[in-house]
Amino acid sequence: MIKAKSIALGLLMCSAVQFSQAQLMKAKDIYNKADSLRGELTPLRTCYDIQYYHLDVKVDIDKKFISGSNLFKFQAVERFNKLQFDLFDNLSVDKVEYKGKSLPFSREYNAVFVDFPDYIEKGKLDSFTVHYSGNPIQATRAPWDGGFDWKKDSNGKPWVATACQGLGASVWWPNKDHQSDEVNSMLISVSVPNEVMNVSNGRLIKTEKLKNGYTKYHWRVENPINNYNVALNIGDYAHFKETYKGEKGPLSVDYYVLKENAGKIDHLKKNANETLKAFEHWFGPYPFYEDGYKLVETAHLGMEHQSAIAYGNKYQNGYLGGDGSRTGWGKKWDFIVVHESGHEWFGNNITAKDLGDMWIHESFTNYSEALFIDFFYGKEASQAYVNGNRRGIQNDSPIQGPYNVNKEGSGDMYNKGGVLHNMIRTMIDNDEKWLKILRGLNQVFYHKTVDYNDILGYMSQESGINLDKTFEQYVRRTSIPTLEVIENNPGVFMIRWNSEVEGFDMPVHIFDKDGKRQLINPTDKFKVMRLEGLTKENFKVDTFNYYIGVTIQ
Repeated sequence: MIKAKSIALGLLMCSAVQFSQAQLMKAKDIYNKADSLRGELTPLRTCYDIQYYHLDVKVDIDKKFISGSNLFKFQAVERFNKLQFDLFDNLSVDKVEYKGKSLPFSREYNAVFVDFPDYIEKGKLDSFTVHYSGNPIQATRAPWDGGFDWKKDSNGKPWVATACQGLGASVWWPNKDHQSDEVNSMLISVSVPNEVMNVSNGRLIKTEKLKNGYTKYHWRVENPINNYNVALNIGDYAHFKETYKGEKGPLSVDYYVLKENAGKIDHLKKNANETLKAFEHWFGPYPFYEDGYKLVETAHLGMEHQSAIAYGNKYQNGYLGGDGSRTGWGKKWDFIVVHESGHEWFGNNITAKDLGDMWIHESFTNYSEALFIDFFYGKEASQAYVNGNRRGIQNDSPIQGPYNVNKEGSGDMYNKGGVLHNMIRTMIDNDEKWLKILRGLNQVFYHKTVDYNDILGYMSQESGINLDKTFEQYVRRTSIPTLEVIENNPGVFMIRWNSEVEGFDMPVHIFDKDGKRQLINPTDKFKVMRLEGLTKENFKVDTFNYYIGVTIQ
């Protein structure tokens, strides 16, 4: 997702465990039962593993009303006779159907609890269908507040889209609304008035003319997909298609734009092809060849809907024509195409299990913008872009949110997260190894859900640097560390990190007397370091690439 313009592998430590426990205790004090029902994996949710959905929904645009059903196919993880699914309580659960009969159910906030007549045994494959209807929440500021975005194009025709990251897919359709359980495959069937069409994720396999002035569009998704990525896009679209020669062979690329904007298609084609080229280099093959790659024009600015990216940047470079870094590098490409496509790797391929780890999605995707620049304009340009983005960092709260309450961390997860990855690359100081790490993440965690420790563990192991304290500082804390340098004699210094993280250690580059970079390894205890030719007057730290404070005396 984009931010508003205003703004493991054996490396777990006791401190990390204690921090998580403290975080959860704080969350329990602040958040209510509805938050826990939405964000916590209770036995009523973990007892079943979703395998397949068939969402079948009719959209009455005039009444802003939806009705339909969703088939849940699942495997029992444990023996159970009761489960929870989710649907916002302003929508009606009309019936829960199981083997031709209606099941009893109860509701608490946005959670629905279903009772089965008999126990479903562990390992069994089974299914039930939820029939539902109502007027879904209307988004007033999509994509940030979520819901249905009911608009019209300049010709007065309906132009409707969904966007629900964070708020949750259960704002408009029934599902197990937790990021940890991705459905393996899905069929999305959407009925809309004949004057418009619907575009959803995956591939269009059938169009069905109905008798009541509606047409039903059936879209099949072959790859695992997270609930919030499932999308409807309804409009008077022109369709363009081409084939991209990618790492895994031919990739179908489709563009759905309002007919009035058909003449602007070359802008999208140029940016999409350049983006795929850069990101397949850095991250490996596009993760959803079977479902294709689509850009779909929307009235809202954009969202990373898997294989059907929402695009609303008005066919211009930059972020609505601007460049948050103020370096000029951000105006050489279309921000929405690049950023939202980056999420196909980080967010859609690799997905955080809990919304509290949404920083995984946004930090890497923010950094993907810099890697796009790197690919076409060079490393110095990409580093300048990252450095320029620091102006947007607030340091208001940690970029990791609390677990189990459906709460993400600070908006700093974008720019501060991008800075973190640029620092790690700088510490490694080996771009071949860095490329291997980025591509390796998308191989090891291909189509998987992950958490903080998965990412920390993998990056530490592959970089050869214990990043435990670095991650704790930049992901779980608000402040930034300060490098304290005291000159004893010319060429002899006492150096340490001043950090709120106990035992903080992080490699950092300084410059020797000839201006050549060298790596030092301070800890939170003063160390004597002999640095020939340096004095406090010419002691320089690479603060361009390291987001730190420095004091020299």
